[in-house]
Amino acid sequence: MRNGDPSEPGSGLDYDAELRLHSEALHRAAGVRAHEHVLDIGCGTGQTTRAAARTAQAGGALGVDISAPAIERARELARAEGLGNVTFECADAQVRRFPRERFDLAISRFGTMFFTDPVAAFANIGRALRPSGRLVMMVWQAAEHNEWDVTIRRSLGGPQAPLAVPPPGPDPFSLADPPTTEGILKAAGFGGGAFADVHKPVYYGPDVATALEWVRGFTATSELLRRLEPAAAADALGRLRDALAAHLTDDGVWLDSRAWIITAHRP
Repeated sequence: MRNGDPSEPGSGLDYDAELRLHSEALHRAAGVRAHEHVLDIGCGTGQTTRAAARTAQAGGALGVDISAPAIERARELARAEGLGNVTFECADAQVRRFPRERFDLAISRFGTMFFTDPVAAFANIGRALRPSGRLVMMVWQAAEHNEWDVTIRRSLGGPQAPLAVPPPGPDPFSLADPPTTEGILKAAGFGGGAFADVHKPVYYGPDVATALEWVRGFTATSELLRRLEPAAAADALGRLRDALAAHLTDDGVWLDSRAWIITAHRP
């Protein structure tokens, strides 16, 4: 079950707001330098790309994402901010032929877990990095360590099925296991894999109504609800609303999460 979606489902919330604490952690870990050229994988509407570009004043940043609406919005936001050293492309990083050895750093905020062939994808990204270039990406830890996922699936599962089974499709937890992911990166030509724990909550909006609308917009949530009969779906939504209400604070609705920041380099 994917946590959030780069496209805004009309709730007044967006993916950048949901992950604002994670974005700050990734930017600190990336350590972008003023002269560097940065590649942002799965950039969405470009928040992380623009942050990198603002730091890389003598370099620049390229953000890529498979969502055309997200890329168009990223371009609009960059123009509004007057950033001249950032560009965006609607492209699949797994197969896009990037200029060889063009970038000093590749970053990603939850944009690398959905590759159909992760070894090929990371090898492609690696070819775009200069020798000793860095890869710094954030991915989810295992589902059971992410309260947002457990809460949603428990609410949708009902009394007889405590945790709903996610529908078939891309797995947001595909890079959660460090040995497996380290093996993927090694096979793709990367070295020096390191995993840093990120324990920060996700933000689902200022009130329960906003949070419920946001979570209903998740691809897996909507698919699970479509599988249910109307009465069962209504019951599931009631349980979900109650679960989100239990996480309402003076600062909005927050649910716990655990992620990895994975750092590797091209030899």
